[in-house]
Amino acid sequence: MRLALPRWAGPLAVRSAVFIAVMCCGLAALLGVLVHVSVTDQTVGQARDVALSRLREATASYEAGDPLRRGAGIDPPGLPRRLRELAVSGRRGTMAADYEGRPTMWAAGPAADGRALAVRVDHSQGRATIDGLDGAIVWSSGLAIGATLLVGAFAVTRVTRRLHTTARVARRISAGDLDARVGDMRAQDPTRAQDEVASVAAALDSMASSLQGKLLAEQRFTADVAHELRTPLTGLHAAAELLPPGRPTELVRDRVAALRTLTEDLLEISRLESGRERMETEPEELGALARRVVRGSGTATRVDVVRDARVETDRRRLERVLGNLVANAHRHGRGPVVLTVDGAVITVRDHGDGYPDYLLAHGPQRFRTEGGTKGHGLGLTIALGQAEVLGARLEFADPPDGGALARLTLPQQP
Repeated sequence: MRLALPRWAGPLAVRSAVFIAVMCCGLAALLGVLVHVSVTDQTVGQARDVALSRLREATASYEAGDPLRRGAGIDPPGLPRRLRELAVSGRRGTMAADYEGRPTMWAAGPAADGRALAVRVDHSQGRATIDGLDGAIVWSSGLAIGATLLVGAFAVTRVTRRLHTTARVARRISAGDLDARVGDMRAQDPTRAQDEVASVAAALDSMASSLQGKLLAEQRFTADVAHELRTPLTGLHAAAELLPPGRPTELVRDRVAALRTLTEDLLEISRLESGRERMETEPEELGALARRVVRGSGTATRVDVVRDARVETDRRRLERVLGNLVANAHRHGRGPVVLTVDGAVITVRDHGDGYPDYLLAHGPQRFRTEGGTKGHGLGLTIALGQAEVLGARLEFADPPDGGALARLTLPQQP
């Protein structure tokens, strides 16, 4: 079973913790080895000096014919073979070895008749000192590593939490929430030292403010243009109605109607992008609503109700979405066009050439169409905006067997 980490404990935190742990262990091991070697050399050196001193005393007593002290003797039992060979050859030396289960420091030198004079010094206290020091090094290293890990984890998680907050705000901005800001305390306080995370947070907040300002300016410009066009278009429409019947009059009225539709669409897009649209919900039967939309469109669209559903929704907005999808299918696709209701999922399918690649990748875009088709690319843009107000999900796809498919998934309330 994989261990679930907190959201802030990403790869950076884990790698930092591993790096700190490895460095602490390496430093503790290095210091422990240095201290162990230094103390061991000092302790063994002291024991060796004591053994050599007693060997000199035993040699003096042996040469004077006096009895040897306890712990000294000629070829005593337990004397290491290599040390005896060294003494027989005429040299003095020392060696640490166990004697009767106890740590012992031996010192030996030459005696008469090819024998060795040796003394032994109990080295138990020195070995105990070294063992105690090793234990202290292990425990102190463990405590130091644990404390360093805690401090390092605290410092790293503070940074990763700030990075996680910055990433979360960036995702909110990319999702359309232009009011989202990081608000890093270090970035807002000029008296504090600015680290890299604060610089990134400040840059993201600045970018969001600039982007929000440009989008608001664009929305105001679109709304102002549409509003300014309304008055002359109203007068132009009234003047066109006074023209005498004929082909030129029909062309003028057709173009005026198209211009009025474009102006109303721009106003609707401006309202949707402002984020101030609110739903007025009431229970609706989706099957009946779909048939009503098709009748109002005046098109040869087949309605299939696989499974009817009753949902709380804004009827006007839902009709607008479905009407635009049906109109787009007839304008840019080929028949038969089928509107299917399957519970809270409504699909509109045509059998034309399918949606353009840019639309499948990035969604509808205003004033962009392909293939020389008529239209301004506003119908699907409005449908997508109204679906967002409804809390629904509108998806576009090209089925494997051809055509274009728009799928609207409405939220279902219990």
